[in-house]
Amino acid sequence: MRRLALGALALGLSAGAAAAQTVDLGQLIPNGGATATARIIQMAAVLTVLSVAPGLLIMVTSFTRFTVALSFLRSGLGLQSAPANLVLISLSLFMTFFVMAPTFDKAWHDGLQPLMDNTISQEQAFGAITGPFRDFMLSQVREKDIALFEELSRGRFEVSDRSKVDLRILIPAFMISELRRGFEIGFLIVLPFLVIDMIVAALTMSMGMMMLPPSVISLPVKILFFVLVDGWNLLVGSLVRSVS
Repeated sequence: MRRLALGALALGLSAGAAAAQTVDLGQLIPNGGATATARIIQMAAVLTVLSVAPGLLIMVTSFTRFTVALSFLRSGLGLQSAPANLVLISLSLFMTFFVMAPTFDKAWHDGLQPLMDNTISQEQAFGAITGPFRDFMLSQVREKDIALFEELSRGRFEVSDRSKVDLRILIPAFMISELRRGFEIGFLIVLPFLVIDMIVAALTMSMGMMMLPPSVISLPVKILFFVLVDGWNLLVGSLVRSVS
């Protein structure tokens, strides 16, 4: 009986401690229907932004240009899985961080850090955070692409001042411009490898080696050519300079 009493007492104490440590979820949402609804909407918006953060990184930075160019490089070399996708994506990601470092720093110091310190409002923080990215995109986007989406919007987002263009117009126009530049750089990358393929194919045909695929010989030649000209240094340097 004594053991049962002690066990019941210990169970009651543990239940009381657990009840004392219980978090009141009502404190997270203030009283009042409109205020509670607004807080719930804000939390849902934050979770949505966090879930699409990788997509935002692709949309408003030079990441698209870098990945497209490196993909053309692998196709031009004739390699299917080397370098691996993880290597190309990682290289593109860190190149993006290097190029976008001034933009990230300005967005942090002017918008995000003051917001965390409660020195500016959320509306002011949004403008201060998006401002550096807007300036970067405006420096890279083509006027023709902006005009395209303004025409498709039927004048709903058209403004005379390009510095105040709506992000719903600027972001897709910027992505189209980045894809175009990525394909332009990719064409210049693939062109010398195409010449090597043509030369090797002509040599194998002239020597009567019909049964030998030209790619068997051209692949090591292209890799050797790329290594001898220090291709990685040239390519990465050209990509970074194309953004600045």
